[in-house]
Amino acid sequence: MNIEGSVALVTGANRGLGARLVERLLDAGARRVYATARDPRSVAATVSTDPRVNVLALDVTDQSSVDAAAKTATDVTMLVNNAGVLGFGGALDGDLDLFQRDVATNYVGLLRVSRAFVPVLTANAPGAIVNVLTLIALAPVGGMAGYCASKAAAHSATQSMRAELRGRGIEVIGAYPGGIDTDMLAGVDADKAAPEVVAERIITGVAAGRTVIWPDDASAGAGSVYSTDPLALEVMLAG
Repeated sequence: MNIEGSVALVTGANRGLGARLVERLLDAGARRVYATARDPRSVAATVSTDPRVNVLALDVTDQSSVDAAAKTATDVTMLVNNAGVLGFGGALDGDLDLFQRDVATNYVGLLRVSRAFVPVLTANAPGAIVNVLTLIALAPVGGMAGYCASKAAAHSATQSMRAELRGRGIEVIGAYPGGIDTDMLAGVDADKAAPEVVAERIITGVAAGRTVIWPDDASAGAGSVYSTDPLALEVMLAG
């Protein structure tokens, strides 16, 4: 995907990784970036004040909000599905309401936005859909069963979209970071990558034409384990 001169839309762009992705896209030569969030006022000033950035309201769980964004951003050539939520809890004792919220945002929301923008991307092809997933979409960690399952579903959806869009001029790319040092994992005692590093490696991977991106050192190491022995990764992360 040629980022120079592209027009991107990033969901969940108000802070954390999303804001860094907007910055990296601009650094890589994107002509325009739509920075979207449920509350446009929450988009960081470092992002919103750039004249190449258009801030849009977009709630991935609200079909009318998604449809309105697709009608506005008709020049998009790259969709970055980054919006996500995380509810803690185990498979056998976690709050099912939280699990349903994770699925509604991380899986159904990703599908809803992708469906709305595929006609736009087709009209403006060549283009790309970049789904920000997670290493633990491939094997779960303890205490995040609902989140892991929702991201595993999003991983499967990414594979399905890749097959369905083959030959239509739209690349479908999956990025699988490990833990990132953002508000989502605040208070979690674990190794975390800097969001600016993850964003840089995602955009570099997209520009290099990679279909699967491991955007930090932890995910790169775990990804090599997964490629040879998926069960070994499951045991490793469960431990």
